[in-house]
Amino acid sequence: MDIVYLAGGCLWGTEAFFKTIPGVINTEAGRVNGTTNNLDGPYDGYAECVKVEFNSNQVTIKELMSYLFEMIDPYSLNKQGQDVGEKYRTGIYSDDSNHLNEARDFIDSRSDAQRIMVEVKPLLNYVKSAEEHQDHLDRHPEDQYLCHVPESLLNKYKK
Repeated sequence: MDIVYLAGGCLWGTEAFFKTIPGVINTEAGRVNGTTNNLDGPYDGYAECVKVEFNSNQVTIKELMSYLFEMIDPYSLNKQGQDVGEKYRTGIYSDDSNHLNEARDFIDSRSDAQRIMVEVKPLLNYVKSAEEHQDHLDRHPEDQYLCHVPESLLNKYKK
């Protein structure tokens, strides 16, 4: 099993989407690459993200990147849908350099690579979000309207 951390704007929709992807074993809402471990305070440089545990024999990093790009606006800096701010930036983070190289190759292979605002960075730290954020859209489907990920996409790959 491999682990990668994907930031796609609002973590509720990002988690709900990635848990439907074939080859994804588990997801967990959290924060990545910030400067403190204080969950009750400001985000302090963190990006909302989803810890994605996956079977690399079933889904590759390039495929995960393709799914991420299907869900986000890759040209937008610090904004997805109605969510604006540094904590809504997009990216892929890992402590495995092969993951990062594959993600960079995915971006570099695109004709629009120069316009893409998706971070590809080593994992510095990760903090799990509070329980109220775990599987939020499963428990509170009425909150879907708050999320930039359309419901049709959340159901597209349902297992």
